[in-house]
Amino acid sequence: MTDSPASGRGSLPSDPNDLSVTIVDGYVDEPAHFGVPPYISTYPRYTAGALVDAGVPESRITYHTIDELRDDRSKRADVANADLMVYVGGMTVPGKYVGGTPAEPDEVRELGWTADGVTLLGGPVRFGVGEENAGAQETERDDLDYDFVAMGDVEAAAYDLVREGLEGFGNRMRDNAEIDRWAEKGAFVVEQHPNHPDYLICEMETSRGCAYRCSFCTEPLYGSPAFREARSVVDEVDALSDRGVRHFRLGRQADILAFGGDGEAPNPDALRELYGGIREVAPDLRTLHLDNMNPVTITDYPEASREAIRVIAAHNTPGDTAAFGLESADPVVQEQNNLLVTAEECLEAVRAVNEEGGWRPGDGPETTPGPDDRVTGPSTGPDASPRLPKLLPGINLVHGLAGERPETYEHNKRFLQTVYDEGLMLRRINIRQVMAFAGTEMAETGADIAQEHKDQFQAYKKEVRETVDNPMLDRVVPPGTVLPDVHLEYHQDGKTFGRQLGTYALLVAVPGERELGTAIDVAITDHGYRSVTGVPYPLDVNAASMDELTAIPGINRSKAGDIVVGRPYGSVAEVDSGVADLSRFAVADDVDVPIPGRERAGSGPGPAARSLLDRRDGSSVGRGD
Repeated sequence: MTDSPASGRGSLPSDPNDLSVTIVDGYVDEPAHFGVPPYISTYPRYTAGALVDAGVPESRITYHTIDELRDDRSKRADVANADLMVYVGGMTVPGKYVGGTPAEPDEVRELGWTADGVTLLGGPVRFGVGEENAGAQETERDDLDYDFVAMGDVEAAAYDLVREGLEGFGNRMRDNAEIDRWAEKGAFVVEQHPNHPDYLICEMETSRGCAYRCSFCTEPLYGSPAFREARSVVDEVDALSDRGVRHFRLGRQADILAFGGDGEAPNPDALRELYGGIREVAPDLRTLHLDNMNPVTITDYPEASREAIRVIAAHNTPGDTAAFGLESADPVVQEQNNLLVTAEECLEAVRAVNEEGGWRPGDGPETTPGPDDRVTGPSTGPDASPRLPKLLPGINLVHGLAGERPETYEHNKRFLQTVYDEGLMLRRINIRQVMAFAGTEMAETGADIAQEHKDQFQAYKKEVRETVDNPMLDRVVPPGTVLPDVHLEYHQDGKTFGRQLGTYALLVAVPGERELGTAIDVAITDHGYRSVTGVPYPLDVNAASMDELTAIPGINRSKAGDIVVGRPYGSVAEVDSGVADLSRFAVADDVDVPIPGRERAGSGPGPAARSLLDRRDGSSVGRGD
């Protein structure tokens, strides 16, 4: 991979005020950084801020996502005509995505060919690209025919190119003092994102890099952790909030518990300053979530960790997930890949997060399992409040690592079953196959083991989904749980699918084809392996469709027909619904219903569904026709 001009195209205007720049976001997915819509990563924001800091006016900077350029090819003129085109993207972990499709290498190369000006490539793409964005892949470094490839930070490279000209390009890493400036100066670019403002969540960096060296992970390639000051992160949130952002995730770090400390021990006061400051400058925020938490920190510093988790749970919004990098419960794999945490240690960390963060808004000390003077978790069973828990752990498992054997799958299944059998909750179980990148120890092993074990991996993954994921989801999101502000994204098979904004948001299916791009509150009625179904909350029993009524547990089509014939009702109590408890899902007519832990009442069914709804007089009409 080259890191100097590949084609010798032109030069940049000497006056930054005359410079036109187009930033193309091909999306990123890294162990500790995410930027696929509805997320926007730090890369385009910090790059825009660096350009402004170097003297480029905001009005001369254009931002496009790769999906925008696919959907409207006329926007590629902005790529062709820019003096400087900056591409940011790259996937170092595999995933499946609903809100956007990451750029493939051939698309990135075509953008470079399209640009008439100078081209700069950066982000995790610098670590390498594979044939596709998937697991069990080997990668190689490739300049993709760009003039410059930022092997350091793309934002620093952009700044240096503008300030010093083409000869000033270098592969340096930016420092926190620069991020203090660039994070605020680049906030304006979010207004150019097609999801802005309602369906956009900003990934926030509290630190990057990792002191540990797991064999497959690219995060250590950023060096040892470099922690930002709480005030710097809060000021960035303030700037983004001023630009209309209401959803934030503290996801750019290897371990949120280490923030503000010595790199290992938790500092609850620093987290209190961080979270409290965010709440102060963005009082109207709708989402405040995190991503990574190191289970070893919890087992090494249990009391400080528990206090820190309580701080997070007191300030965050429900449905938050702390991803644990167990990676493998097999001691052989752990030893051969420098994995830090044992299965027993990880289980202890799962218990701690369940106890300190696994309560639900609306719970009281009398309904949760801890002491009488405070609310604790895990909050399960019929007395639990009908909301998602505040903070739960997630488990990451990686396959195809050195030392993997048939027993590895049994170790992992045993660990997950133990978590379930103890009555604990996991918000997410992420099972994937490794991607091998240059600079990591897995570069030597490659994807050979993952490819050899692919059939066994698929069978094991299916078994986990059926035996653990399915009952676990029923425990975390039982029928009657209310999910506020589900954003509707697409139609399929007569249903509308959507998600809340947040970390690893659940995919929710609602009967009928509703207006996309809107948000409704949903009461959960059933669940699958990793998704749920529900009805608009509160459902008006006097206007609900047959499909909506039969989605409620205990109501078949015959009973739904009886409910329709008996309309209108003055209250839900008048409905003879047999075994069904309609009070968890429905009201009669337009009635405000409070949602525990939220000041606003339930928003009701929202925009009308395009499905046949039964009128009180027994006739049918298409709602929205």
